Amino acid sequence: MSVWSRLVLPRLIDLVMRNEAAATERARLVPLASGVVLEIGIGSALNLPYYSSDVRALYGVDPSRELWRIGRRRLVSGSFPIRYVAGSAEALPVAGRRVDTVVTTWTLCSVPDARAALAEMRRVLRPGGRLVFIEHGRSPDPSVRRWQDRLTPLWARVAGGCHLNRPIDALLEGAGFQAITLDRDYGEGPRPMSYLYRGVAVAPG
Repeated sequence: MSVWSRLVLPRLIDLVMRNEAAATERARLVPLASGVVLEIGIGSALNLPYYSSDVRALYGVDPSRELWRIGRRRLVSGSFPIRYVAGSAEALPVAGRRVDTVVTTWTLCSVPDARAALAEMRRVLRPGGRLVFIEHGRSPDPSVRRWQDRLTPLWARVAGGCHLNRPIDALLEGAGFQAITLDRDYGEGPRPMSYLYRGVAVAPG
């Protein structure tokens, strides 16, 4: 692993994702999580302040130990235990049907195999369990999509595997999730990088 990927990129990701617009999105969606929660891509723990007292336990999976080292300073004594697990979204170290809520925020863009990751999320969720998500991805506007397709090969190399052009709604549907709410529009920033999918989906029994 290069010095860029191991040391520089985690600090850059933490810095970029601490912006006010992202905080507003987190404040809207993350409090919807309840019960036993599995956060995919917990990273530097930026979602922690937004979890409610409805959470009984939080397990955070992320392959980046460096990001978690940054995030550990955000841990405070609270009403539920928190455990970090170094691992991959495509092979979650969790038994099936044990999780009430999966949370994923700006994560599916950088998972190498998003379809496999979503299949794993559905596997670990209890019947009727919920997936709470905030993701950026493929725009419906042809001109923006063209730029997303042009930029993604280079962008993925410098931004930790982040893809700008993944069709999040189609990926959710393909994994068998049923959307309860799904909002789609542009957030702040350049359009190729800011088309957001946010909402809640359920894993049928």
